[in-house]
Amino acid sequence: MEWRDRINIDPEIQGGTPVIKGTRVAVQIVVGSLAGGMTVQEVCDEYGVTEDQVRAALAYAADTVANERVMAL
Repeated sequence: MEWRDRINIDPEIQGGTPVIKGTRVAVQIVVGSLAGGMTVQEVCDEYGVTEDQVRAALAYAADTVANERVMAL
């Protein structure tokens, strides 16, 4: 899944928070809703997004975590 086709990061939209393109739905809302127990269909219904957009949000989150470096203290 190429999330770049479906995720937008623009300082003029939601202060630069990653959102689903064409919406103001933040990636963190989508991922958090799934983590909180909502199904993909429930997220789609609640926020007016498609399954492909939900999967793009998850792909973005996965790429972000994969590229994050954490240092043990």
